[in-house]
Amino acid sequence: MKIYGSRVSYYTGKLESYLRYKGVPYTFHGMPYDKADELKEKVGSIQMPIVDREDGRWMSDTTPILFELEKEIPDNSILPDDPVVAFVAKLMEDYADEWLWRSAMHYRWSYRYSRELISNILVDELTTPVPLPRFIVRRMIRRRQIKYFTKRDGVSASTRDHVERGYLQALDCMSEILKHRPYLLGTKPSLADFGFMAPMFRHFSQDPDPEEIMRTRAPLVYEWVARMWTARQVPEGAFVFKISDELKPLLKEICETHLQQLASNAAAYGAGQSSFAMTVQGCAYRDLPVSRYRVYCLERLREHFHTLDTSSQDTVRSMLPYSEAAILWDRGFSVTSGYDEDRHLPYGHAINVYGEGTP
Repeated sequence: MKIYGSRVSYYTGKLESYLRYKGVPYTFHGMPYDKADELKEKVGSIQMPIVDREDGRWMSDTTPILFELEKEIPDNSILPDDPVVAFVAKLMEDYADEWLWRSAMHYRWSYRYSRELISNILVDELTTPVPLPRFIVRRMIRRRQIKYFTKRDGVSASTRDHVERGYLQALDCMSEILKHRPYLLGTKPSLADFGFMAPMFRHFSQDPDPEEIMRTRAPLVYEWVARMWTARQVPEGAFVFKISDELKPLLKEICETHLQQLASNAAAYGAGQSSFAMTVQGCAYRDLPVSRYRVYCLERLREHFHTLDTSSQDTVRSMLPYSEAAILWDRGFSVTSGYDEDRHLPYGHAINVYGEGTP
């Protein structure tokens, strides 16, 4: 298969690490922006990565892609057998995909050293020549990324410390887990590990400013990134059979941050708003764009929870004794995205998740 993406892309790195782990051959290609209309016809939105299966089928959106490939390559699954652990894996993956995104974009585009490096790389990756001097193209990229992926996503002088705290908390929580085992949910990679590879690999461990923080503050995470990139299927590996104490700080962080974001966003979407405000861990975010896709993410988490047997649901509730977690099982919550109702993903049209631009 052909993977269209970027060597500095959040989700491209997530997908590549999975394909390497499963031994799926692929070729990597830069995003062909001169074929934007063709790509939109195939997958609905120009987002990275896009997969051409060369049999006429195209895929987009990494989470559905991983679930689809798991059906085709079921051996040594990344999905835990235990229903509670499987739900936690999905929750962790969604947090890494959708909450840590803001911190990753902030460290990449708010810090001069990182944004100079990445803008240079993105200019080199452009497959469609731009008839302008290189320094102008780099400036255009920087301004666009800062507009769409930091300021528009709520990064400001009043929220900056909290955005950075999100990264540090993730590092500390992961470090505590990795003291006990090589991967987040056992002795082999799970869906949760591949979810965390999205921010931790191509952003936090490679962009100069967050990389230095990871290397000095969380060397176990730094080591885990390399282990994930070189991991191959481990038949003798196993997942944990229960959620132990070292996972609790991360689950608390996920509830207080990501689930609060999903609930606030969904309430605004249900009210027909185009923007919303939220307070997370005492930090006030204002004028955030409402995301239909994140309503869809909440739908999938709620759907997963409600498919659990009664005993497993009770166990999940006991593990998540935080007010923000109630959105997962609140039967009075009725907001729906109306997206992917026919379960066409990862094939067919996707929606534009984050607006224009390149992560």
